[in-house]
Amino acid sequence: MARIAVDVVLLPCEAMTNSAIELNRKLHGQPDNGIVLNKDNCLPHVSLAMGCVDKERIGEIGRILRAVALRYRRQDLRAVGIGFHTDCEGRKLSLLQIEANETLQSLHEELMQKLAPYFSYDAAAEMVLSAQPVDSATLYWIRGYGSKSSFGGFSPHITIGYGQLNLVFWPREFTASKLALCHLGNHCTCRQVIVSAELAG
Repeated sequence: MARIAVDVVLLPCEAMTNSAIELNRKLHGQPDNGIVLNKDNCLPHVSLAMGCVDKERIGEIGRILRAVALRYRRQDLRAVGIGFHTDCEGRKLSLLQIEANETLQSLHEELMQKLAPYFSYDAAAEMVLSAQPVDSATLYWIRGYGSKSSFGGFSPHITIGYGQLNLVFWPREFTASKLALCHLGNHCTCRQVIVSAELAG
């Protein structure tokens, strides 16, 4: 069966989407950033569950997402600052850190548990939606999500891009009302929405 790399994400409201895109444009990192956020094929997002799935089972996964979405109300979230992460190739990434809360953690854990029968972590370059060569950090993140970035390792954020963003960021509230299953691109970008579901309320 054909397999693809996917991310189940929360898509932020338009105001926060615009803010993330604006921050992405201000980065002074690598000349070829590799991540150019936009509203069409490189969506700002909060990752909730990542892995590799059989394309033939996407219909089942979509039904799970819609059922989970009915159990959670629109998420009122808070971006608290700019953080940094160094990837396995030594490149620095700027992140918009999202304040953790019990509901967000519960949503993440429920999705991971319900999707466990569908997910594997044997990511390969051909599973990623990219016209460019898929770099090793992309495969490293996907392969390690279940063991390093879930449950106790879950750290909600919106990736801004490569480079160090040095500016004053005031905490701000925003909402997220849509769950989406996205085909992952290079640098674990969300390139294509496959299935989406509105949260209750």
